[in-house]
Amino acid sequence: MATETAAQRRDGARAAYNAYLAACPARELLDTISDKWVSLILNALSDGPLRYSDLGRVIAGISQKMLTQTLRGMERDGLVSRTVTPSVPVRVDYALTELGRGLQPVMLAIKTWAESNIERVHGARQAYDSRS
Repeated sequence: MATETAAQRRDGARAAYNAYLAACPARELLDTISDKWVSLILNALSDGPLRYSDLGRVIAGISQKMLTQTLRGMERDGLVSRTVTPSVPVRVDYALTELGRGLQPVMLAIKTWAESNIERVHGARQAYDSRS
């Protein structure tokens, strides 16, 4: 059995979490958080917990199926918590976990940047399309 030096172990650990590599576990997480529905749900929950139905109203264009799938994935990843209150009808609330709250400032910054720069992007697209 070959032994590794401390430097080789460090290099191996660095490579294991290099998102530019296809096999990197962090790349899977980047795929998740770059999903538009995940980013919108994270931002919608930034002011506190919301009921499932409220999330559906706040996020225009999301289907019930996509909202359910996205919330399940986010719960599985530890980004949101789901609380069921037995009542008639059943009340289901979603809130950011500590992990989700840690990601929220980054997602809010991206949302703010997108809202502030969409006009410039549209202008760049028009200029590009007119050259083609």
